[in-house]
Amino acid sequence: MDWEDISTMSKETNHSAERSERKELPIERGFPIERINEIAEKESRAKQWYRPVYTMHKWWARRLGCVFRSILLYSLLDDPEKVEVREPGENGSLSDYGEGHSEVRELIDNVEMVDPESLWELYPKDVRVQDKRILDPFMGGGTSIVEATRFGAESIGSDLNPVAWFITKKELDAGQTDVDEVQSAYEDVKEDVADEIRSYYRTECPNDSSHDADVMYNFWVKELDCTACGSSVPLLKDYRVGKARYADGTKYDVFCPSCDSIIRADDWQSETTCEECGYTYNPSEGNIGRGNYSCQDCGQKYKIIDAVKEQAGANKSLFAVEYYCSTCKENGLPKEKVKGYKPAGKREKDLYDKASAELENSTELEKYIPDTEIPVGIMTDSTAFEGSIGGGHNLLAHGYSEWRDLYNDRQLLLLAKLLKAIDDIEDQNAKEFLLLAFSDSLSYNTMLTRYQYGYNKIVHMFSTNSFDVPQEPLENNVWGAEQGAGSFSAMFDMIERAVEYANNPTERYLQNGDTVETPPFATPIGQNSKIEQADARKMDYDSEFDAVITDPPYYDNVIYSEISNYYYAWLRLILEDEYEMFQPEQTPGAESIVANPAQGKGTAEFEDDLREAFGAISDALVDDGVLAFTYHHSDSESWGELLEVLCDVGFEITATYPINADLQKHGTKIGAGDSVAFDIVVVGRPIEERGSISWNSLRRDIYRTAQRTQRRLEDSDRELSRGDIGVIEMGECFREYSKYHGKVRRAGEIMSAKEVVDEIYGIIQQGSDIGVIDVFLDLLETPDATYNDLNKLTRGTNASSEQMKDMNLYRRENGKFILGTWGDEKRMAYIQERMNGDDEALNALDKAQFLRYHYEQGKSTQNYLSKWDVDDELRELCEGLADATGDDTYRRILGADSSLEDFS
Repeated sequence: MDWEDISTMSKETNHSAERSERKELPIERGFPIERINEIAEKESRAKQWYRPVYTMHKWWARRLGCVFRSILLYSLLDDPEKVEVREPGENGSLSDYGEGHSEVRELIDNVEMVDPESLWELYPKDVRVQDKRILDPFMGGGTSIVEATRFGAESIGSDLNPVAWFITKKELDAGQTDVDEVQSAYEDVKEDVADEIRSYYRTECPNDSSHDADVMYNFWVKELDCTACGSSVPLLKDYRVGKARYADGTKYDVFCPSCDSIIRADDWQSETTCEECGYTYNPSEGNIGRGNYSCQDCGQKYKIIDAVKEQAGANKSLFAVEYYCSTCKENGLPKEKVKGYKPAGKREKDLYDKASAELENSTELEKYIPDTEIPVGIMTDSTAFEGSIGGGHNLLAHGYSEWRDLYNDRQLLLLAKLLKAIDDIEDQNAKEFLLLAFSDSLSYNTMLTRYQYGYNKIVHMFSTNSFDVPQEPLENNVWGAEQGAGSFSAMFDMIERAVEYANNPTERYLQNGDTVETPPFATPIGQNSKIEQADARKMDYDSEFDAVITDPPYYDNVIYSEISNYYYAWLRLILEDEYEMFQPEQTPGAESIVANPAQGKGTAEFEDDLREAFGAISDALVDDGVLAFTYHHSDSESWGELLEVLCDVGFEITATYPINADLQKHGTKIGAGDSVAFDIVVVGRPIEERGSISWNSLRRDIYRTAQRTQRRLEDSDRELSRGDIGVIEMGECFREYSKYHGKVRRAGEIMSAKEVVDEIYGIIQQGSDIGVIDVFLDLLETPDATYNDLNKLTRGTNASSEQMKDMNLYRRENGKFILGTWGDEKRMAYIQERMNGDDEALNALDKAQFLRYHYEQGKSTQNYLSKWDVDDELRELCEGLADATGDDTYRRILGADSSLEDFS
């Protein structure tokens, strides 16, 4: 052992001593991802029942409440003397754990990697912690702050975006609001405008002309003139209106392009004859495809986007409605008669014309309609900038220039009437809740929404997190019918449910496979909290917070500042005189931490901004504080960027865990054989001093750490996939690197975090690439290796015990497990036999062991070195054999008598 290794060991020992002085938190030792994921899977599908407070308004990439509750539970509980546990319920009695702190201490202390579930017993309890201050500088939709208030912690949140600020404000206000006051304000608005709004959505009942039915949705289609013959061409991809319901559930209602009827087709993708006019056609063959439209009269094809520009926009035609008849329901008609589709006739079109005329003459309503332009940005016109974020974003190219252009005249009229009625409410708090419902209903009340034929439902305009422009827009009923989604009344129902929940929050969890809901917790949501609209980089806190729990920006994942302008344009009409942040015409864009070509920001700028923000977070934390956050970018490059940023500002990563994401379409691959969709929980702690180390030494530490972690988890009773284990391994490897960030040397050069992460990924992912030689090296490193060790090490690899036996890499004699090293007679005989046949049949291990044997015999190896290609594979294997066996002769047999330092 040389002086460098002695020095490194000394530094590692000192570092371990320093770490032992800092209390290790439960979340650093283990995290019950299996239990969390069980709840997350259910909560993601039923948010309105699990945590209604988060369904009051759309916010993008919102993380699940159960995830943040779990992070807080495992991060905040460090001192049993400052923890109070109560049973949920009216009396809020102290639970068994509250009678003494020793049991809570035991639950905390028993958390470990292979069994982290002791503390999970407190998940459904009303847990309160004393003397904890929590910060979230990227609060977004407010999940972390809301969940922190439920623990009794003093919770401070901020976000640069005014819409995020307003949403979170109302979530926190909800627990301090009397639901009766909000209901009373809603009834005032209902009495003022509901009947008038609904009168614009009426149609003659197709079952009985003596009464009307409500129109749930109006179906529109854009039309362009043929550039050759001048005919009006409807931009229909196909002629479906909606899937038939109930007994005819395999059929479709389709539009007839000849007589404008709606008929039922047995198969919408096959030739169909209209029962009204006798016209035969294939409903699947519309007039558009691949960005072009075709004239039904002359066959001329033309590019849609070009025609839109040349014809100053597209016309729109109302061609169908979906109705719901409450009278027929009361009269006992079958369900298939109560709700269905019908063609849009003169009456339906006259109602629209009436609204259009009234809007033109209602100048007093103009103050309730946005008059601001749609800003040019990467999400509205991606062609205006160099660089891309993926996908084509061309809202402005479709002829839209102002926010009001995204609505038809009836929508503008009725939304303005509704907003005016809300503005007339005197109670500011109640007004803001109604405004929140109004704003969220805009997600479904615009000509950017469309219909999902197969599910008979309206689609959220931001279902793809962008401004998609449909050729067949769907107009919703602004107030709402008895059935249907996305209307103002439907959104208010969610507000009402949220306020009730916030005053009496509960928790849902799984018990013996069944979902159980607790009685209400004693303390409502939102107490002891404060939020502000602010730039995370500009925070000026100094050692004031025990924990930062957050969800930071993800490169260019969602450009919130641009798409949130859609809501902001309407909200500012009411809020600009109340809150200064709503006075600008759009949300802050240039200050946003995001890779956005429209702001001239790429990877380097994003990293710089994120580094500055995390630097402010580091300053805000107390010396033994904790940073815990969710992250979604999971490729090695983005992880390298994140690790570099965190380490640069004084953090060490102490754990990472995979959690089921609420973005199931995203995936990554960490570990062999699993493509997984998850967020990753990252845990970091402040670190003051770092040691130095060679990459050769650190690589072996990381490899051993990954292998040890993998084996412990695979041997435990935990139900983890290979991908799950890979992420936990990654956290342990990051912890090893964090001790030496900026001081890891390879070939005399300092390695960057990105370079190290690439290596870590390779180490973790090698499970699918591990072959016979790798397993043999593992066995050499395993003290007193056994046949059971061989079976464990080959599990999930490309190696098998049969292969290794055939290669004489091991054998069993008289109950002993013997490895085929260079000193083993049978192994060397096997290699000699292969050499006698064809040198090309030798692998790197055969060559290395043969050279080592000849070197030991004092025989020259030069002839073999000249004949064989001494490549990087052979050099790296010899180094690996030296590391695994402690036999430095392997470093010399290729012709260089080198010290360890030469290989660092």
